[in-house]
Amino acid sequence: MDRWVEISFDCLPLRSVGRVDVPLDASPKYQRRCEQVKLAIERHGVFNTYYLYDAQAVYHLTNDAQLGMLQFSFEGTVLTNQSDDQTKRVDLEVQLEGDVCDWLTQPIVQWFEKCVQEAVKIEFDRYIAAGDLQATRDRIEQITAESDEAGGFLGMYL
Repeated sequence: MDRWVEISFDCLPLRSVGRVDVPLDASPKYQRRCEQVKLAIERHGVFNTYYLYDAQAVYHLTNDAQLGMLQFSFEGTVLTNQSDDQTKRVDLEVQLEGDVCDWLTQPIVQWFEKCVQEAVKIEFDRYIAAGDLQATRDRIEQITAESDEAGGFLGMYL
C-alpha cells in the first residue's frame, strides 16, 4: 500500500451535461443520480464544477488488513478555481459503508466524514495534476471553437 487513504471515484464535468430531465424508463438508481446531478447544477452551476459518484474512501488505521479499516462512500460536487487547476471546495454526502474496527464510536465516524471531504480535495488536485481533466478541457475548447465558427449554431439540440 503506497497511500494512507485509498480514494476512487467517477467524475462527470457538469458543463458536459446537456439535459437534466430524467428519462421515463430510467432505473431507480439512475433516476436518483439524475436528480442529484440536477440539484448540483442548480446549487453550483456548470462551470468549474464536477460531480463525483460511485466513489469511496478507505482508511486503514492499523497495519493489519483484518483490523482497523473504515470504508466510506461519497457523492457530490467538486468546485475548482477559474482555470480548473485547483480544488476550491467540495459539497459531498459521505456515509460509512463498512468497518473492521471494534472501537469505532459515532463521534469518530463524524470526524472521519469530515476527513473524507478534506482527503477528496487533495485527491481531486492529484486527479487534475495527472492530466485527467485536460481531455475534457480540450473537447470543450473544440466545441466552443466549432460553435464560434458556425456563428453559434452547431445543429439541432446542440
